[in-house]
Amino acid sequence: MKKCIVIPDSFKGSMSSAEACEIIKSSVHDVFHSCHVEAIPIADGGEGTTDCFLCSLNAKKVNIKVKNAFMEDIEVYYAVTQDKKAIIEIAQPCGITCAQGRFDPVNTGTYGVGQMMVHAIDNGADEIIIGLGGSCTNDGGCGAAAAMGTIFKDRYGKSFIPTGGTLKDIFSIDNSKTCDYLKNVKITAMCDVTNPMYGKNGAAYIFAPQKGADKKTVEFLDGQLAFLAGMIKRDLCLDVSGISGGGAAGALGAGIAAFFKGDLRSGIDVVLDLVNFDEIIYGTDVIFTGEGRIDGQSLNGKAIFGIGRRALKYGVPVIAFTGEIGDEALNMYENGITAIFSINTKAEDFSVSKYKCRENLKITADSVLRVLKI
Repeated sequence: MKKCIVIPDSFKGSMSSAEACEIIKSSVHDVFHSCHVEAIPIADGGEGTTDCFLCSLNAKKVNIKVKNAFMEDIEVYYAVTQDKKAIIEIAQPCGITCAQGRFDPVNTGTYGVGQMMVHAIDNGADEIIIGLGGSCTNDGGCGAAAAMGTIFKDRYGKSFIPTGGTLKDIFSIDNSKTCDYLKNVKITAMCDVTNPMYGKNGAAYIFAPQKGADKKTVEFLDGQLAFLAGMIKRDLCLDVSGISGGGAAGALGAGIAAFFKGDLRSGIDVVLDLVNFDEIIYGTDVIFTGEGRIDGQSLNGKAIFGIGRRALKYGVPVIAFTGEIGDEALNMYENGITAIFSINTKAEDFSVSKYKCRENLKITADSVLRVLKI
């Protein structure tokens, strides 16, 4: 083996993508001493996305202070590539991790996301890539839009910053300043869900319960988003109600399309394009990837699915490591994955095995590579 690509996702709850990269890379060099290894830590748009790009793209880290979901000051950072692309993860200013102990999708918003975008653009970025994973909000992106100049007024003509629970207070939307500000800027969102903005499969019903909403609150929030969709259609002449992925991140997906004229794309496709995957795959003998669990959900645009489909085009085999092989995992074999290996060396509960994940990945990777050397 002369060249391989190591491109795992994180093993959620146990091991970061960067850690998995280093372990597999080490195993490759232990068995194939002169093999060239392209190690690419990746993330799907949630927490840790910026760190992965800082590593894989040798991007610049920019530290700033913005408002969090509760409009409190918070320190965050984003990445800027050499060709002026800024990578922002919404999990930093308004992530579900930040809201632990005080979940409140009714009174939180995405204002800090907009502040990060403004800072990046004002400092030369001409493309913004936004990771939509892990939000604690449900404001349809109104907070972010307000930070970028969109004016929301109530029935009394007073401007305000809407939250998840005050969307029905919007009487008018003036998005002209934001559109002018973004006329030379490309906005792309990393979005790995297909849920619409509202409805039984929308942002509130599917995602708000994990943000602290009970059944009554879910219904309330869904009604707020439905109202916002109507206002966007009336004032911005755009129907975002049926956009695939519009329900991502508390309907920030729909907001990005409506207020910023942005595109929603599969997170892994964005990643692979950014790292020039279609170029570095030439001459590659095998690709190593992985994630914490591989099952039927992995077929819905997750990292290893996207990697498998790309590799299939070039006829390069893909070996996947995982903590658990779930139902329908074998369907990945039809989508570019050559083999799947569970790294667990014993039948143990995750509460035990998660502390052995690094050792187990090393053992499994070594074993697979020894077979490849035969």
